[in-house]
Amino acid sequence: MDIKLEHDKDEEKLPLLRNTEVPEAERNLVQQAISQTFESTAHLANLLPTGTVLAFQLLSPVFTNLGNCDSTAKTMTSFLVAICGVSCFLLCFTDSFRDSKGNICYGFATVRGLWIIDGSTTLPPEIAAKYSIRFIDFMHAVMSVLVFAAVALFDQNVVNCFFPAPDNETQEILTALPVGIGVFCSMFFLVFPTKRHGIGFPLSTY
Repeated sequence: MDIKLEHDKDEEKLPLLRNTEVPEAERNLVQQAISQTFESTAHLANLLPTGTVLAFQLLSPVFTNLGNCDSTAKTMTSFLVAICGVSCFLLCFTDSFRDSKGNICYGFATVRGLWIIDGSTTLPPEIAAKYSIRFIDFMHAVMSVLVFAAVALFDQNVVNCFFPAPDNETQEILTALPVGIGVFCSMFFLVFPTKRHGIGFPLSTY
C-alpha cells in the first residue's frame, strides 16, 4: 500500500502534458518559430469572452455540417461568425466590481461611468468615473474582433465551408493571415493590456 502511494506521488510531480514514452520532437529554428507562433495565437483565445468562444466551438461543427456546407449552412455559419464577432466587440465595454458584501456586479462602460445592468446598485460619481469608457476600449474591441477572426480561420470546418477548394494562393493566405493577426494582436495586448474584467473575462479580486 505504501509503495502504491509513493508511486502516485511521483506521478503527481510529472507535468500533465509530458509523455515520457514519446521521444522529443526535433525541430529546426524555422519549425520552432512556427510552433511558438501557433501556440501564441492559440493562447489569444484567452483574451476573448469565454462564453462566446465556447458557443462558437460548440455550434461551428453543427452549423457548418462538419465543413460540408450548402447555401443554407453557409448562411447560418455567416450569422454565427457575425454574432460572435459582435459579441466580442460589445463585451469589451463591460466591466465588473464587488460591492460591500462581495457580490459581483456587471455593467457597461459609458462616458459617465458604469451603467449597472441589473440596476441593483449605483456607484458614487468619483468611483464611477474610474470605469468610464476610453479610447483604448475601442482599440481592445477591434483587436478582440481580429483575434476572433483568427480563431475562426483556424477552425477547419469554417474554412472548408467558405473555401471548399482553395487554390494555392488562397491557401497560403488562409494559413498566413491568422498567424499574422496573432503576432500583431499579441504585441498590442502586451503593450496595452486591458484592465477591465467584463462578462466572460476573469473576475477582479476587488
